[in-house]
Amino acid sequence: MAKKPGIPKGTRDFNPEQVSKRSYILNTIKRSFERFGFQPIETPSFENSETLMGKYGEEGDRLIFKILNSGDYLSKIDDELYSEKQSNKLTSKISEKALRYDLTVPFARYVVQYQNDITFPFKRYQIQPVWRADRPQRGRFREFYQCDADVVGSKSLWQEVEFVQLYDDVFTSLNLKDVTIKINNRKILSGIAEIIGAKDKLIDFTVALDKLDKIGEEKVKEEMLKKGITKSSIDKLQPLFSISGSFEKQIAGLKTILQPSTEGLKGIEELEFIAGAISELKLQSAKLQLDVTLARGLNYYTGCIFEVSAPDTVSIGSIGGGGRYDDLTGIFGMKDMSGVGISFGLDRIYLVLEELELFPETVTNNIEVLFINFGDEEALYCLKAIKTLRASNIKAELYSESAKMKKQMTYANKRGINYVVLVGANEVSRGTYTFKNMETGDQQEINFDQLKNILSKKL
Repeated sequence: MAKKPGIPKGTRDFNPEQVSKRSYILNTIKRSFERFGFQPIETPSFENSETLMGKYGEEGDRLIFKILNSGDYLSKIDDELYSEKQSNKLTSKISEKALRYDLTVPFARYVVQYQNDITFPFKRYQIQPVWRADRPQRGRFREFYQCDADVVGSKSLWQEVEFVQLYDDVFTSLNLKDVTIKINNRKILSGIAEIIGAKDKLIDFTVALDKLDKIGEEKVKEEMLKKGITKSSIDKLQPLFSISGSFEKQIAGLKTILQPSTEGLKGIEELEFIAGAISELKLQSAKLQLDVTLARGLNYYTGCIFEVSAPDTVSIGSIGGGGRYDDLTGIFGMKDMSGVGISFGLDRIYLVLEELELFPETVTNNIEVLFINFGDEEALYCLKAIKTLRASNIKAELYSESAKMKKQMTYANKRGINYVVLVGANEVSRGTYTFKNMETGDQQEINFDQLKNILSKKL
């Protein structure tokens, strides 16, 4: 007996209903992107390894899917290297390409490669799949879509203000209320690292701190110790873990802690600017909240950082995130090109909408009316009507073969089709259609104009 086929862990197949719901989210995000002036681009699903490696920190590099070179990829490996069995040394020899880990680094590569063709500031959006060799769990997959919007070529904090509004616009359009947009600034974290004497350990410090919500304070401290941050330095962090309250109260606490750090105070100034502008502009359904322990582990962030949390009633990780990166294109030789961007987590947003039952019923309505097939003459008569209905944006379908009535009606029920049209020899001779409401069981014989009018009003 043949083995039943399957798919790799962390990947998924999507049925028609799921695809319809995903498309609803994607189209909503896309409309907001375009309303805010962003233009679409696409990049390849895989990049040269040198484009991706070293851009996400040690943990990020570990999660990048490498692609083996074509052909006999081991033929050029000498016996000595092969016998060492050290994967890190071997990988660079047998793999020159990798699946993209996110959309931001490929975007930086795109900007550098096409800099002479781009008008700056350049506002782009990109909706494509990415891949991470992560441990699959609820809301975390190895293949998933990212929906990114970025602006490069502007250092203005008004861009950050716009991104907060963009988040709010999307979640309002999805009817998702009580979303929290958490905000912090990497300059503040750099200032804290400086004050505790761990400036040379900034990356280790932020990577560990970014796990606070997942593993708790004590585990974060343990990880920092393992990374070489001294106990005395960690002890100095305690005031950071204790800061809470309103935006203003947390800012006041930070100013006390960061008084000796010019960079840290600059970060506070930037946060106050953004918060002040949002206070004037008002948000529709989201709320802006300062989180002084928000770090976002990616190396390229240099200024304001964001992370979006779902309503408290849903237990799931972040559904969006992003931040300012002042020197990302510098890794590709293009200096002084500041950028800022955010991302929406499609898969987690889907889970949240599903759990809160926020998908509109119309999202999964595919075919609106099914014409029953009684034979070739009747089928041709039906298709003439179907052609006209489709031209009016009414989704209509003819059952593919002249099967038993019960089978065709069962098909309509399983597809969730609300209306059925029956056309036999009598209807053809009279130029009419028998229209049936599948929910109520009511049916009536009508002409085409009446049929079109009923369907237009009901849909």
